[in-house]
Amino acid sequence: MARAQATGTQQLSNDRVVVTQWQFAPGAETGWHTHSHDYVVVPGCDGALLIENDEGEVRVELKAGQSYFRRAGVKHNVINDNDFPFSFVEVEIP
Repeated sequence: MARAQATGTQQLSNDRVVVTQWQFAPGAETGWHTHSHDYVVVPGCDGALLIENDEGEVRVELKAGQSYFRRAGVKHNVINDNDFPFSFVEVEIP
């Protein structure tokens, strides 16, 4: 069964950063993608995401405002694993 797609809305893009707000309905996903830049994620609410990667799945608990950083090259699919909408802001560093 196909999942709903998360919605990414680009808020800012220049030669220093790309800022995108991601909004997920319950069960929605980003689809498989590979990050070409380092990035920071800032969760907008508490909740869980299911991360699918080449090694399997991992469920991560996130807290509103508690940012995390990842290096370029991450390949994954991100799924809202909550029964409520979830959002985060992603800041890519070209």
